[in-house]
Amino acid sequence: MRWIRAAGRGLLAFVVILTGYVASGAHADESAGDGRGPLTLATAGDLTGYLGPLLQGWNRTHPAERVTLVELPDSADETHAQMTTDLRGGDRSRFDVLNIDVNWTSEFAAAGWIRPLPPDRFPLKTFLPPVVDTATYDGQLYAVPYVTNAGLLLYRKDVLAKEGVPPPRTWAELEHDAKTIAPKYGLGGYAGQFLPYEGLTVNAAEAVYSAGGTILGDEGARVTVNSAAAREGIGFLARGFREGWIPEAALTYKEEESKQAFQDGRLLFLRNWPYAYAVASAPGSKVAGRIGAVPLPGPDGPGTSVLGGSNLAVNTHARHPDSAARLIAYLTSERVQRQVLTRGSLPPVRAALYEDPALVRRFPYLPTLRAAVLSAAPRPKSPHYDQVSLVVQAVVHDALTGRQTPEQAVRRLARELDAIARR
Repeated sequence: MRWIRAAGRGLLAFVVILTGYVASGAHADESAGDGRGPLTLATAGDLTGYLGPLLQGWNRTHPAERVTLVELPDSADETHAQMTTDLRGGDRSRFDVLNIDVNWTSEFAAAGWIRPLPPDRFPLKTFLPPVVDTATYDGQLYAVPYVTNAGLLLYRKDVLAKEGVPPPRTWAELEHDAKTIAPKYGLGGYAGQFLPYEGLTVNAAEAVYSAGGTILGDEGARVTVNSAAAREGIGFLARGFREGWIPEAALTYKEEESKQAFQDGRLLFLRNWPYAYAVASAPGSKVAGRIGAVPLPGPDGPGTSVLGGSNLAVNTHARHPDSAARLIAYLTSERVQRQVLTRGSLPPVRAALYEDPALVRRFPYLPTLRAAVLSAAPRPKSPHYDQVSLVVQAVVHDALTGRQTPEQAVRRLARELDAIARR
């Protein structure tokens, strides 16, 4: 989930009650009716601070439907733990609207924690097509896409220009440049997010998908990971650590740590979400003006990114479900989605924004990101996704650290995922 997270945040939630700023055109004199009233929105931490003004606009123009924002930890795993603990409380839950990782939709829907939503109430046809699938489960809409994401390969364009080589399109080119060019400039070759947490699941899935493989099918009912493609993908990453062109420090990297290493001028290549490009390009960054972004490489050409982002869902026990749906429609409106990008550096779900000339000038990675999103694949859908992810993290980490060969890791993945699928 790239709603923006970083390490080091406290585990206790804190509440910010928002007032003030005007951003909505709705009438301020609306009174509460059936299903309308105050709301609580729960989300992972907002490190850019952009969300406050968006909700302040809603609060000013909807005084009878004021939103209280609850920020949970920045780590996806910690946010998931706090949300699920709260939701298990049933009608004692504090949260009405949930900003959830796209891969929690199936789990939350299967558990009965979030309610189906009427598709005709939301502008789904204006969204990038792949994002809508992340919000469905068993043929029904259970959430509304809010932020999308796809992994990109960031690179030091000044270094590659000096060497006279283009950015890599294949794994072989990436490996060659990371081995031969990076050391000449005192740089680490390549990094992603390889600490055992959700980010490692994403990186592993991208490697498997890019090689033409899959992990699960039939919404978690069928295990498909035992394949030559999965062995190739995990083997590519394991070889990077074994040969040193992925630095050992990357075993401790989440999104923020890897972004900081690249931003500090310690890496030639980095797999990360688009927010890292925006932050590393900002004034004060050691690499500002010297970085580029291209699609992730694969074995024979551009690879496949995992589709990231977050969806907005309504708690089954929400106090005011009509207000909750109205808030979601507001947050996915064209005007607010524009601010999601310009204020939060987060990829919007509205397709037209990726072709807006002014936005492309300001965010030159948008065309690349659009192509990456359109060709991206979701993480494996499963009503037991949290268990699936934990297994992938543990097994792949053992392969990256040399405790198991890629072949052994894939066989173990198949066994352990099969046990989950049979539950």
